[in-house]
Order: sequence, then structure tokens, then C-alpha cells
Amino acid sequence: QVQLVESGGGLVQTGDSLRLSCAASGRTFSIYAMGWVRQAPGKEREFVADISWSGGRTTYADSVKGRFTISRDNAQNTVFLQMNNLKPEDTAVYYCAARTVYSSYPGGYNYWGQGTQVTVSS
Repeated sequence: QVQLVESGGGLVQTGDSLRLSCAASGRTFSIYAMGWVRQAPGKEREFVADISWSGGRTTYADSVKGRFTISRDNAQNTVFLQMNNLKPEDTAVYYCAARTVYSSYPGGYNYWGQGTQVTVSS
């Protein structure tokens, strides 16, 4: 089992920055990749960013490319999402996720955190 705990959400204004953190515990040696997925009110969950645990390969949704950066600290079993130039459409609950099954593609997560709210006011 892998446990994920997010932190760092909040209320900001358009153009501001936020940094989300996600600490993994448990069988962290089994993690192949971690990522962030968000869900806005009334919408389906949307992939945001992914990072492979060993090589650090990153993948981003087109909607956040150039504004968001995903990174990891393997020693601390933590993944970060630096969000710059935030827009009202970034408002959502952001979920940290992990995958313990090998895949060549991002996503396919089998462990999820509780989520952290990010609200961007215009």
C-alpha cells in the first residue's frame, strides 16, 4: 500500500503562484510514477502532470505547459507541483496520484491522495 498526503492549496489571485506538495509513505519502493490530476466543479477529472520516479521524465497537459512544473525529491518521497501564472480556470481540487504498475504512458494511477483545493480568483 502507498499513502499520499497533499498540501499547499489555497486561495490566490489571477497571476499568482502556488506550490503543491505530496508526500508518499508505505511501499514507496514500488512507485513507478507520480502525478497530479484535478477536478473542477461539475467536470470530470483532468490529467495535469506526471513524473517518472526513476528517470524523472515529465509529461504535462497542454493547458498547463509552460506554467506548471512537476518535480520530485526521491529521498523525501515527495512530489511537487509548482504552479505559476494561475488562471481562474485552474480552480479545482488537485489530487496527487501514484502508479505502482509499469507503463510507458502517464496516468493509470492506482493510488490517490485526498485532494487539496486550489481557488484562483479573477
